[in-house]
Amino acid sequence: MQKGFYKKIFVSIAAFLVICATWFTPSAWAVNNPELLPDYVTPVVDLANYLPSLQEKFLVEELEEFEAETGWKMRVLTQYDQTPGRAVINYWGLDDKTILLVADGKGGNILAFSIGDDVYELMPRTFWIELQTRFGNMFYVQDHGENNAIVNAMNVVKGCLVAENGCNVVPGLPREQWILTLISSVVGGVIFGFAGIPRDDKQSFAWQWALIMSPLWGILFLAFGVGPVVTRTTDWLPLFRNVLGFMLGALVAYLTPTFARSNTSET
Repeated sequence: MQKGFYKKIFVSIAAFLVICATWFTPSAWAVNNPELLPDYVTPVVDLANYLPSLQEKFLVEELEEFEAETGWKMRVLTQYDQTPGRAVINYWGLDDKTILLVADGKGGNILAFSIGDDVYELMPRTFWIELQTRFGNMFYVQDHGENNAIVNAMNVVKGCLVAENGCNVVPGLPREQWILTLISSVVGGVIFGFAGIPRDDKQSFAWQWALIMSPLWGILFLAFGVGPVVTRTTDWLPLFRNVLGFMLGALVAYLTPTFARSNTSET
């Protein structure tokens, strides 16, 4: 059970690095096959048959209604063996207010996005990397299916498009990501505790050393432990657990020499 969980974390990190390397530039854009597209205009073209007919119908209606209300064009293309490639540009009239999701099952991550320039004012490039990593990785697809990976990702985008200031990060805190923030908090606490161990009998806590080491434990705890939590959820419980993990890590590290001296004395 734990082995599979840690494998998920490892694959998520690896997928993140792969996505950073590809940077939303699918090779499919070099192809031009307009004959694969339907002879009518629809916001969803499901060539890979990932979407059940009823779910596809609801998705089409939602995207058309959303475009009529907000002006943002959201399009979905699924493909596997063949791709229409550049033909979708003219088919959909892709512009600066368009978000195109391409779901391709041949890679390790099924999701890729082509984003109009106006969209980046609300959601930066890092947002799309995180969105792709969270909903497109193989474990999420295995647990929820290709159809729900597509729909859930598009629902997140819709919510951020209508938010007052958009989204800098993907809302929500998956358990795997919270575990990473907890580990970072504990490690930061351990460094803080070791730095604060007194160097002479006159000290009870070496604040000077703790301050000297503050860039290290501060980044681990604040930037990687607290920051990802408070920017993705308003739930106080993950934040409380991370703060508690930092405190426990610091306490254990601070008291380690005391335990060592006690055991030596007894011996």
